[in-house]
Amino acid sequence: MKITEFKADLALLLTAFIWGAALLPIVASLKTNDVFTIVFWRFFISAILIGILALKFDKFFDKNALKYGAMLGFTLFLGVSFQTTALKYTYSSSVSFIVALYVVLVPFISWLFFRQKVRIYAYFGIIFGAIGLYLMQKNLQFLLGRGEFFSVCSALALALHIVLMGHFTKKSELFTFLMSQFFVIALCSLIFSLTFRGGVVPNFDRAFINAMLFTIFLSTILGFSVEGLMLRYTTPIKAAIIFIFKPVTAGFLGYFLGGENLTPTQILGACIIVFGILITEFGSYRQKISNKS
Repeated sequence: MKITEFKADLALLLTAFIWGAALLPIVASLKTNDVFTIVFWRFFISAILIGILALKFDKFFDKNALKYGAMLGFTLFLGVSFQTTALKYTYSSSVSFIVALYVVLVPFISWLFFRQKVRIYAYFGIIFGAIGLYLMQKNLQFLLGRGEFFSVCSALALALHIVLMGHFTKKSELFTFLMSQFFVIALCSLIFSLTFRGGVVPNFDRAFINAMLFTIFLSTILGFSVEGLMLRYTTPIKAAIIFIFKPVTAGFLGYFLGGENLTPTQILGACIIVFGILITEFGSYRQKISNKS
């Protein structure tokens, strides 16, 4: 089946819905299991399964995929761990909207590492993002709560991951690249858990099993594979706009299924964050169009 840009966009939209829906089962599992335990088993099992796909579909022993995947694995470990930790302290809907700020941080991370010019739209995006972040807090204050703080840390790590991934993903075999990342995430989780928590033996209750089934097969293997493949057929700007539906999905499910009642001020903050993301991405799109003309 030929993959068109339209089909790629639809696949990314489905991925955004899956990633948004994944936060609720993770929240439930955090009541009886530690952050690093959940992250370890999610990515350890995912690495084994994606490794089987790599043996079948990828060029054997792609050194670039292993090297670049290992480098990116640590940044993704930080992003996932900070986000999972944030879910212990605040609503999944709040976490998802704040973590989505990674989109407006990408231009500044690109400047920091690769000296790419920061356009005026990015400054507007970061200003609206900061305003939205302030309004998303339960108690309006300039010092972030723990949940909001870890969410911002996750956004920073994911922004770095996206910037580096844009440079490395096209130079690597997809499944080997993902397998390398997942194994590094699992290894980091194991080290952190053994150092600070005493091990990764989980509490095999219903919440943990549900979280593993959803995050391993849908959120991790399917989600990351679709993202890596479909980004070859559509533009990163369109993908970033489509991924706005991740926090929207998390907010919708958190409200109707998770009993998360955001205040009108927090809802306004979420809308301002989305507006800031749209300014950043549409500004980038307009700049590329003007450069071509």
